[in-house]
Amino acid sequence: MTSEFNGLEIAIIGLASRFAKSANIEEFWQHLLNGKELISIFTETEDRENQSVKAGSILENIEWFDASFFGFSPREAEVMDPQHRLFLECAWEALENAGYDSARETRPIGVYAGVGMGYYLYHNLLPNPELLNSVGSLQRLIGVDKDYVPTRVSYKLDLKGPSVSVGTACSSSLVAVHLACQSLLAGECYLSLAAGVAVKVPQNELTLSPDEIISPDGHCRAFDAGANGTLGGNGIGTVVLKRLEDAIADRDYIYAIIKGSVINNDGAGKIGYTAPSEEGQTRTIRTAQMVAEVHPESISYIEAHGTGTPLGDPIEIAAMTRAFRAHTQKKNYCAIGSVKTNLGHLDAAAGIAGLIKTTLSLDRQLLPPSLNFSQPNPRIDFANSPFYVNDKLREWTRNGSPRRAGVSSFGIGGTNAHLILEEAPLLSPASSSRRWQLLLLSAKTPTALETASQNLAKFFQENPDKKLPDIAYTLQVGRREFPYRRAVVAENRESAIAVSGAGLCPIATLTNGAMSATPALDNPPVVFLFPGQGSQHINMAREVYESEPLFRQECDRCFEILQGYLDTDLRQLLYPTEEPRKEAKNTLKQTAIAQPILFAIEYALARLWMAWGVRPAALLGHSIGEYVAACLAGIFSLEQALAIVALRGRLMQDCTGGAMLSVELGAQEV
Repeated sequence: MTSEFNGLEIAIIGLASRFAKSANIEEFWQHLLNGKELISIFTETEDRENQSVKAGSILENIEWFDASFFGFSPREAEVMDPQHRLFLECAWEALENAGYDSARETRPIGVYAGVGMGYYLYHNLLPNPELLNSVGSLQRLIGVDKDYVPTRVSYKLDLKGPSVSVGTACSSSLVAVHLACQSLLAGECYLSLAAGVAVKVPQNELTLSPDEIISPDGHCRAFDAGANGTLGGNGIGTVVLKRLEDAIADRDYIYAIIKGSVINNDGAGKIGYTAPSEEGQTRTIRTAQMVAEVHPESISYIEAHGTGTPLGDPIEIAAMTRAFRAHTQKKNYCAIGSVKTNLGHLDAAAGIAGLIKTTLSLDRQLLPPSLNFSQPNPRIDFANSPFYVNDKLREWTRNGSPRRAGVSSFGIGGTNAHLILEEAPLLSPASSSRRWQLLLLSAKTPTALETASQNLAKFFQENPDKKLPDIAYTLQVGRREFPYRRAVVAENRESAIAVSGAGLCPIATLTNGAMSATPALDNPPVVFLFPGQGSQHINMAREVYESEPLFRQECDRCFEILQGYLDTDLRQLLYPTEEPRKEAKNTLKQTAIAQPILFAIEYALARLWMAWGVRPAALLGHSIGEYVAACLAGIFSLEQALAIVALRGRLMQDCTGGAMLSVELGAQEV
């Protein structure tokens, strides 16, 4: 299996979502694997002959929002459309999932969001004039208008890349992904969020079950002979994107890559404004394959628009077939499916739902079933097409090429979008890491810190394949630092689970490898104090020397410079083999040897701490330690310091032996 890259690929490195009966990405994926129809029934007629079901997919707990976390007052949150609130949460979670803290990331991060029409103003605020009039007209507008959804996220998370609201009806979110990819390739941003947001309230037949294209039996039957309409639904999906070359260089986790994307419009060549166009869809799919530089036979799955409407499904399959037939006559080799059979039609978030499903499928190498399919639509010629409906869970095998997929989304009004995806490339494993790992957690409240600790233990239990050093690194550099903090020292997954899952230990105490602390009112300064001669011994800091590359590098640098002054390799004296150990121990007592070795160890340790972010506000030293402090303070260079230390040690050793007396009394008593 080989994959050729042209430098235009985009990596998907982070995911977050809110879908029906799915509070997070993992719950959504499990529902897909289990073939769950995530639909709620609103009303059902009692007339058995003309039975009609009003149904749709709804979000749980949409009224929940941690206003203070994002710096909102209760009243501000109350007048804010749930689309604004939930996208803020999803944007935060997506960046965390990607391993990035926007407060630390200095490079620009973009936001492209396809946002559906909001109903909160009409159904929640206007019927409550007292609440509506409690804020000014401008604040009301900003709180409910969909155009302010992405820019509010940019403001609250301090994201300085482009921030754009996209509106192309049903294809909005996939168009947002396309625009985000173009922005990354143009260098306008280093990372980008791309999202679809569709939350209509109240969540009932009034907003989610209009009459025109809705299935009367409460099921979406994409590509099936019984297809009679789609279902409405609410949902939010967010992906974090980065140029593939940058993602590989930064060693990000890559779920999948976008090989190419294309958008276009049908124009006037169709029977009506709201109707789909076979010609327009064909051009979109074919052009996307050309941009991605892939052959149709290498594509083994298509996540279709798949609305389950009598008009839409046959036109879509005909367009896909025409696009593929330009280069292949092969039949029934490419699986197709539609997430709308699980969730219904999510309006502006429809495309992102299909993209997230396909991304997870590539990442997990499984094809979830497309539901409610028993007999092909007679108006669709599957037998002579490249496609078959994937109606059961299958392992996604390769066909001689990397696993590849297409994702389609077509909007009312004729704006079409198609993406070509490919499985993530295999990356070389990370270099070996230190034996013990430091897991850092923080939160804004003690309760939230307790929850974060439990969540970490649960994550370890549910993800045995994740590596402890990778998790430790992400927790250290990819999470915002909040006042209430906890540090866990762990050697392996088992110890991490045991310590993380235990209750929080008392404030500012260390128990069983975990320490918790309340917030400091200020940032107390750190002082480095360097000791003098007498503290040296054989194998001093040997474990650190063997496990920490930076410490070893700084030690070796000092030893190599000192070898020119001492005519001996200090490494062999400090870390001897068993035979010359006694001789080395005696040699190490000599001042001419002990002082240079102490300097090297103290200097290297200080450099290691500073590389970890521990920066001293002051440097103090006793005896030979004074020279280490002076060198680190910039009084003289390392080469100058080592020359002085070597000469000082030799001169002191040449002096007549003396004695030292230590008296534990105050100056006045002496």
